[in-house]
Amino acid sequence: MPASFSPEKAPPRILIMGVGNVLLCDEGFGVRAVAYLEEQYDWPDNVQFLAGETGGIMLMPEIQSCDLLVVLDVVLGGEAPGTVYLLENDDLRKSLSFRDSMHQTDLLDTLATCELAGHRPEAVAFGLQPFDYHSMTMNISPQAEAMLPTFCRKVVEELARRGICATPRSRAC
Repeated sequence: MPASFSPEKAPPRILIMGVGNVLLCDEGFGVRAVAYLEEQYDWPDNVQFLAGETGGIMLMPEIQSCDLLVVLDVVLGGEAPGTVYLLENDDLRKSLSFRDSMHQTDLLDTLATCELAGHRPEAVAFGLQPFDYHSMTMNISPQAEAMLPTFCRKVVEELARRGICATPRSRAC
């Protein structure tokens, strides 16, 4: 873990952000995944959630306010649909939404701009190889819908490995 995440300091500010165009089927998967994580798990107080959709560089204020940015998106990684990716460093360019946003910037460019403006958080992205990202519909494909629990469990497991622990919410009333 980076030195800024030491136990003596205030807990790191973590932003889990779902991005994507919710009008293009599975392209909106990241937005659906962030909602699922927020609804299905209890998180530490230092974790915030955001449906960033296609905000691109307009999301800079939110990105600059965190120490760790966790992006949920779809990724064209060349594997079979449904493949889950963990992207770090230069692999962040595989994230679709920032590259194809209406502001024509990708995640790395947005992070570089944040750095120039004074604060670039550590960033990691979790992505799903989409089943359908061309159809104009506000619903994700049934296959992507079925992947939500598995995808989100992998996100929770990886964040726990990094010391950010969430607990599943009980469904009992």
